[in-house]
Amino acid sequence: MPPSALPDGDPAPASGELPPAALSTLAGTDLGIYVHVPFCTVRCGYCDFNTYTLTELGGPGATIGVDTYADSALREIELAGRVLGDQSPAVSTVFVGGGTPTMLRSGDLVRMLGGIRERFGLLPHAEVTTEANPDSVTPASLAELAGGGFTRVSVGMQSAVPHVLATLERTHDPDNVARAVAATREAGMQVSVDLIYGTPGESLDDWRRSLETAIALEPDHISAYALVVEQGTKLAAQVRRGVVAMPEDDDEADKYELADTLLSAAGFSWYEVSNWARSEQTRCRHNIAYWAGTNWWGVGPGAHSHVGGVRWWNVKHPSAYAARLGSGVSPAQARETLADEQRYDERVLLGTRLVEGLPVGDLRASGRSAVAGLIADGLVDGPSAVGRGRVVLTRRGRLLADTVVHRLLAA
Repeated sequence: MPPSALPDGDPAPASGELPPAALSTLAGTDLGIYVHVPFCTVRCGYCDFNTYTLTELGGPGATIGVDTYADSALREIELAGRVLGDQSPAVSTVFVGGGTPTMLRSGDLVRMLGGIRERFGLLPHAEVTTEANPDSVTPASLAELAGGGFTRVSVGMQSAVPHVLATLERTHDPDNVARAVAATREAGMQVSVDLIYGTPGESLDDWRRSLETAIALEPDHISAYALVVEQGTKLAAQVRRGVVAMPEDDDEADKYELADTLLSAAGFSWYEVSNWARSEQTRCRHNIAYWAGTNWWGVGPGAHSHVGGVRWWNVKHPSAYAARLGSGVSPAQARETLADEQRYDERVLLGTRLVEGLPVGDLRASGRSAVAGLIADGLVDGPSAVGRGRVVLTRRGRLLADTVVHRLLAA
C-alpha cells in the first residue's frame, strides 16, 4: 500500500527561500532538525508513513538507496543553511526517524549529524536522537553513534507478545529489544522504548505483559500509542474485509489507564498524553518543541518543516527527492502560511496535551468560559486551573483529549 498523501498547498520556490517575515523570527529561538530516513526492510500493515522497501525503490541499481541517501540529505542540510542564513540559531535538537534509520550505516548517520554541526552548530548538551529497529543495531554500531554525538536512541519495541507482533507484521526478534536497550545504555546514551496498544487480538493481559517487559528493561522513557487504522493501509483493508476486528475505544481506554497506572508505579511520569519519562531530563525535548510550535527543518522525502508561521513539505518519493537536490533545486513540493486562526487552534490542540497545560489566559473568551464545565466533568484539573491558571488534563481528560479541545475551541 502507498504511504499517505501530502496535503495541498501553495507552490514552493525552487530556491527554497522563505519570506523575510518568517526568517525574522529565528533570532533568539530554538531550532530543531528532523531527518527522515524512508527505508524499511518490510512495510508493516498498519503503517502509513512515507517509507519504502529497497525492492520498491528498484533494488541495488536504484537511483537512491541506503548507500547514497546520506549524500542527498547532506545536500538538503546545506540548502537549509543557505535559506536560514546567518540569523539561524545553533541547533538544539536533532531527531532521525523513519522508516528505519538504522538501516543506514552508523557512519552515515554520524556523517549527517556532522553536516548539521558544521552548517549550524550544535548547542552544548543538544539532544540527538535516532529511532532504531532492535534487529539492526549492535554494540559496535551504537558505540559509533555515541562517539559521533548521538545522545539518545528510541527502540521500536511495539509489543512483547509474539502474536501481537505478527498481527502488526513486525519482524524483529523480541529478545533483541533487551539487547538493544542494554547496548544503548552501555554506550552511554539515553534509551526510550516505543509501544503500541489496541492491536486486533491483543488482550488486556497481553498489554500488561508488554508494559511489564518494557518497565523491566529500565529505560529512561516510554512512549505508548493507540493503534490507529489508517485508510489505505493493509490493516485497513483487513478490517474492511472482516479479517481482523476494528480496535474498540473502550478497550483502548482500558489499556491507556493500565499503562498510566503501571508506569506511574514504576517511577515514570506523563508529560504528554502518550509519553512518560523518569525525569524532566529524560523527556524528548525534540518532540516537546513540536508541541510548543517552535521552528524546525525537516530533511528527507515527505518531511515537513516549520519556520516563523510558514510550513512546507518535501516531495514524497526518494528518487524525486534525490533528483531535485542533485540538480540544485529545493525538494519542497508546497507550503502554506499559517493564518492566525490556524495558529490559535494548533496552540490549543497541542498545548493541552502537555503536563504543564495551556495558560487559561491564552484562550479566547469562549474557551475560558468552557473551563468550569470541563472541571465539573472531571476532564480538567481544578486546582491547576484555579490556582495556577492552567488547563491541565486529568487522566480521564487525557482519554478524551479531543473532546476537551473541541469544547475549548467551540464558538
